[in-house]
Amino acid sequence: MNIIHINTLEDEALAPYARLTERQLQNTLHPDEGLFICESMKVIEVALAHGMEPVSFLCEEKFLPTVPDCGVPVYTAERQLLKSLTGYELSRGVLCAMRRLKRPGVGEVLDGARRVAVLDGVVNSENTGAIFRAAASLGLDAVLLTRTSCDPLNRRACRVSMGTVFQLPWTFLDSYRQLKDSGMAVVALALTDRSVTIGDERLKQVEKMAIVLGSEGDGLSDAVLGVADYVARIPMQRGVDSLNVAAAAAVAFWELGKPPAGQASE
Repeated sequence: MNIIHINTLEDEALAPYARLTERQLQNTLHPDEGLFICESMKVIEVALAHGMEPVSFLCEEKFLPTVPDCGVPVYTAERQLLKSLTGYELSRGVLCAMRRLKRPGVGEVLDGARRVAVLDGVVNSENTGAIFRAAASLGLDAVLLTRTSCDPLNRRACRVSMGTVFQLPWTFLDSYRQLKDSGMAVVALALTDRSVTIGDERLKQVEKMAIVLGSEGDGLSDAVLGVADYVARIPMQRGVDSLNVAAAAAVAFWELGKPPAGQASE
């Protein structure tokens, strides 16, 4: 294993950990050179198992035995030094810089999918990670995101997702027409005069469904609601008007992710 003990992050090879912003890591001008940072060995192991390519590791010395030998540099130092260098605690002890893979097209992600989640303007990284985790655990087939949403490969989103961002097919959506052309019924979660409950019998008959979740503050725009085939709501009690978007996603995925009436579940 190529272990390199450090006392500074001035080395250009360490820029992804110390100096590059999330946007700089994405490298939108040269996406083939883009990187992302994966945190905690549990998440890193899932990423490696799903074909992610490591560039280097950064870890506390005591975590060296947990780092796999991938033939890439492993930079290491004491905990306090790493905190002073990176500006934050390595809460899981290990970071890994990985290459971004080319994202599949929408048609490829939707091929064979029956239930997908759509994140429209969801910008909070923890919500994004939690929604991915709910989507994976509750049987959804894929996730699509508008380009106004948080990058699922954001360091915190990856960690909160517990690696499910590497297990579920996902890509960016540029038009809701792409959903319609794939035979998806668009079901928008929102509180409106036309919304039905998520247990409505009509929704139970839908064969292919895209469940659309809006931004944490403003929800879904009128334009999105205008193209939706259905607008659905989660019934609330005690005067509460809504749930956090990640909590709402889990409830909706549980109810709407069930097979259409008359079809047996796996």
